[in-house]
Amino acid sequence: MSGPILICYDGSEDSKRAVDAAAELFGARHAVVVNVAPTVTFAESMAMTSSVVPGGTFEELNQADARRCAEDGVEYARSAGMDAEARATVASPTWRGIAEIAGEIDASVIVIGSRGLSALREIARGSVSHDVATHAGRPVLIVPPATT
Repeated sequence: MSGPILICYDGSEDSKRAVDAAAELFGARHAVVVNVAPTVTFAESMAMTSSVVPGGTFEELNQADARRCAEDGVEYARSAGMDAEARATVASPTWRGIAEIAGEIDASVIVIGSRGLSALREIARGSVSHDVATHAGRPVLIVPPATT
């Protein structure tokens, strides 16, 4: 368990709670903050049917957005006392990108926030945290949503 902590971050309150939990549980241990953007969104795929849009434009933009978000997460993690660096990628599905980066860095644990979806909504919309826990092949800490 000497590898870094992989923290999933998308700028949401759920992901900020994941950073806070990681800082509280693991202290100043080295962390990699990751954001995984979609390769192409549905709207972008529709726009790509136009000959006006160059082939890799959306993927490059999504990669840049993921990088910015990961850097924001690093700043948040550092403010919580962690030694952090950013990683960003594009992948579909999102869980696959998270699992691949966890493997590349040999993460000791993946920390991810949960939206707290009901079982029905989870089936309809999918749950990245559930998919990561199912497919990552390493420990996953799922931080529950704040109680109201």
